[in-house]
Amino acid sequence: MDRSVVLALVVGILQGVFEWLPISSEGNITLYLTVVENVSPAVAVQLSLFLHAGTALSALAYYRDEVIELLGEIPNWRPDGAFDRERSELTFLVVATLATAAVGLPALLVLEELVGQLAGGAFVALIGGLLVVTGLVQRGVEDRGGRRETPDLFDAVLVGGLQGLAILPGISRSGTTASALLLRGHDGPSSFRLSFLLSIPAALGAGVVTTLSDGIPAISPAMAAVALATSAVVGYLTIDALMRLVERVSFWLVCVGLGSLAVVGGGVFLL
Repeated sequence: MDRSVVLALVVGILQGVFEWLPISSEGNITLYLTVVENVSPAVAVQLSLFLHAGTALSALAYYRDEVIELLGEIPNWRPDGAFDRERSELTFLVVATLATAAVGLPALLVLEELVGQLAGGAFVALIGGLLVVTGLVQRGVEDRGGRRETPDLFDAVLVGGLQGLAILPGISRSGTTASALLLRGHDGPSSFRLSFLLSIPAALGAGVVTTLSDGIPAISPAMAAVALATSAVVGYLTIDALMRLVERVSFWLVCVGLGSLAVVGGGVFLL
């Protein structure tokens, strides 16, 4: 099998599985591309961002009934009842998406500048450090949650801003946003559900912005389509099982373990 086909299938599968786990799909795919495939850090980040569009389609298909229901609330939305029980989730998703754009676009510019200046080993070590931080944050909220039923304005701004920062590879989008909701008193299932619904516009936006600004990176358009389709199919097939797994496994240990190895490995590359 052609090497480019293998690469497209591998990164598509990794994105389809890792997106639902709080271990930073972007960080781990970027590590794989830079360490195993010897892809430059800048191109690796671009490709990992592009692949998020595939799992956004997975989430859209999985939550299609809820998305249709939320869209049906738009004609009834009024500012004075924005966070009423019936429309609180719609308002949360809109405000959080705006906050994501406000934080994420400047963060993307910083990221492009950063990866252009870092050597390969330093970049790997940086991702590892961010993975460790992500794991420690998750550890801090592991036993929290379970009191609040609907999100409010503070939740929307906080979670949206954190999702914007998660454009940095190594910071888990799902882990960070779900952890923030847990800290705010939401239960586990609701936290991950809101996190995954919020990922749909953000991930689609990241894929579009990356494609428009840099083109399809690292692989040909045909192989990019293969990678995107693979991530979408694998993501749809695994989301339910992996959501149940997240409730049972301490993924903060996975983040800390992978991150520590990356820090050591990046340090070795620099020596």
